[in-house]
Parts: sequence; structure tokens; C-alpha cells
Amino acid sequence: MNYSIIGSGSVGMALASQFVRNGIRVGVANSRGRDAVAAVLGGHGEVLRALTIEEAVKADFIILAVPFWAHRDVAKAAIDWKGKTIIDVTNAYGVPLSDLGNKPSSSLIAKAMPGARLVKAFNHLPAGVLAQDPKTAEGRRVVFLSSDDEGATSEVANLVRRLGFAPVSLGKIAEGGRLVQAQDKTWAPLIFQDFFKKEG
Repeated sequence: MNYSIIGSGSVGMALASQFVRNGIRVGVANSRGRDAVAAVLGGHGEVLRALTIEEAVKADFIILAVPFWAHRDVAKAAIDWKGKTIIDVTNAYGVPLSDLGNKPSSSLIAKAMPGARLVKAFNHLPAGVLAQDPKTAEGRRVVFLSSDDEGATSEVANLVRRLGFAPVSLGKIAEGGRLVQAQDKTWAPLIFQDFFKKEG
């Protein structure tokens, strides 16, 4: 399996730091090109690689850490999304429900990338918290997952564990997944909630 992060803002770089912490190779891309990404990444040896978006969408697992509407530009970068797993880290805060067709924002992203398996994850915590060591005296920091594909949920849960977090599934996107889907100018109930899970 190979991984990429599209988005080199605070959230994308917080997640990149967790890959570095655990020695897991990942490519990082943004809309400004490989050189701009390389300038942000600094020296992390072979763990972090600067990519173009066209290269990033070739990964098996693509972490989408961009402003919500930017997913439409990312969607144009691949001819075929089949076999890809999209980890949706976006938040559609401030986007009118009418613009979303009164559906969870992840549903629009899934529609824009037909054939991909989409899992909502990592979006409920701010970047500063995501960048911290998820292993604490209280337990492992929880990351909520929601998806309409149980197999994809299981695979992303494995990545979440490798990064040191504790995965908790909320079920389908239109059901439990609404607990982490911002709507209009309302944050969902679980967004910003920092929970821990004891090991054992």
C-alpha cells in the first residue's frame, strides 16, 4: 500500500508529521506544484516526498486535506478512481446546505470521484492536536471513521492504528457519520471533541 496527502496546510502537515513519527513513507502534494511542496516539507529523508497532484492521485490511499470545494480540482486529476481509497479530512463549515443538496459533504466528494472508496476521518480535531503524539498517559487519541464501505473502514482503521491513534467507527456517512460532518455554520457534535481510548 502507498499513501499520499493532498494539501500542505496546517492539517495536511500535522498528518504528515505523524507519518514521519512512525517512519511510514508518504507523498505530499498541493495546488502550487512540487517545488512549493518541497519548500514546506524541509528535510525528512525518504519518509516525506514532494509530489504533484497528478502523482499523488496514483496512490492507493489518498488523504484529502484541502478546503472543501477544492476537491473538485483534485477530482479532475485522475481519469479513473477505481481501486482508490479517499480519506476525507475536509470540513464544509460555512457551505449552505442547499449547495450540498442537503446531503453530508462527504457524499459530494464520493460522487466527484466515482469508483473510489471514501472514508471520513481525521477531520474532527484541529491541526495542533492532530500533530501531537497520539499516545498519552490517558490512552490513544481517538479518530472517528465513517464510510459506506466496511472494507475501506477496516483498512483505514489499520492505518489509523499504525499512526498511533485509536479508530472508532461511526458507521455509514449518512447515519453516524453526520456526527462529524459540519453543516452550514454549525459544527457537528463530535468535531473538536478530544477523546482517548485505553489500551488493553
